[in-house]
Amino acid sequence: MVSVAALFILFTIFILYAINRMTNKLCVQKEIPDEKQPKVFRTINILILILLLSSYVEVLYT
Repeated sequence: MVSVAALFILFTIFILYAINRMTNKLCVQKEIPDEKQPKVFRTINILILILLLSSYVEVLYT
C-alpha cells in the first residue's frame, strides 16, 4: 500500500508539471492577460488534483 502511494505521488508530480507547462503555453498562445493567468492556473490545478485524487481512491479501493 505504501509503494502504491509513493508511485502515485511521483505520478502526480509529473502530471502536474506537464499540465502546468501546457497551461503556460496556452496562456502565451491565447495572449491571456497577466491578471487572469493565476486564476486559470488555479482552476486547472484544482480540477487536475480532483481527478488524480478520485483515480487514487478508485485504485486504492478496487
